[in-house]
Amino acid sequence: MELQALKDMATQVRRDIVRMVHGVQSGHPGGSLGCTDYLVALYFKEMKHDPAFNMEGKGEDMFVLSNGHISPVFYSVLSRSGYFPTAELATFRKIDSRLQGHPATHEHLPGVRIASGSLGQGLSVANGMALSKKMEGDASYVYALTGDGELQEGQNWEAIMFAAHHQLDNLIVAVDFNGQQIDGPTHEVMNLGDIKSKFEAFGWEVMDIAKGNDMEAVLAGITQAKELAGNKKPICILLKTEMGAGVSFMEGTHEWHGIAPNDDQLAQALSELPETIGDY
Repeated sequence: MELQALKDMATQVRRDIVRMVHGVQSGHPGGSLGCTDYLVALYFKEMKHDPAFNMEGKGEDMFVLSNGHISPVFYSVLSRSGYFPTAELATFRKIDSRLQGHPATHEHLPGVRIASGSLGQGLSVANGMALSKKMEGDASYVYALTGDGELQEGQNWEAIMFAAHHQLDNLIVAVDFNGQQIDGPTHEVMNLGDIKSKFEAFGWEVMDIAKGNDMEAVLAGITQAKELAGNKKPICILLKTEMGAGVSFMEGTHEWHGIAPNDDQLAQALSELPETIGDY
């Protein structure tokens, strides 16, 4: 996709997110909206992947969503890139739906390789994928996305140490650095300190995407991350996003981490997000 088409897709994905969460009055819109530009850039421009889908992912780039509560953006991007019909988005979080609140594997939803949402576990799985690719001579990448608040989980730091020790230079981990979590700003809940210095101390290459909701900046950042690959160090992207990006009344506050808009709020959100491709 060209730049404008990517921006249009991001707008449509944001429409999907607010409609999905509103439709069942449950879900996590804030982080989903914030990470939309990054996931659209990955799936529609940067990643080598096949919607025909196989679990092993040989010869393909693979993606791990560690902060599984932002499933609305993940499901929208998967459906709009061809993994399953967009009409299925209307079943989000409903009884017998494959689109559970947190991604799961037992329903065999194409595009989902691990069950996630028990925070802190995704990076460990991504390590295994990346190590397997290196052992098999597979030159493709493994991408993972984690939340900044999620780094308060200790298992992450074991995984961060493991990745550096095994020189997983095919692993690109983005930290959704929005400064918010369910109970408030991250610096108030559990101050993370200097995340960049911590990753570097563990032996990682670290770079910033200072404008994580600007498509051009996101694309340039992913390109830079790929240029750092192959240098015997895993790569961390500090992806600075705005929680709720694209919907004015949701932006910049933890209050929209995990609540759904009412009818009037949905109407306002959709008025700020013009339909670009077509609603499900």
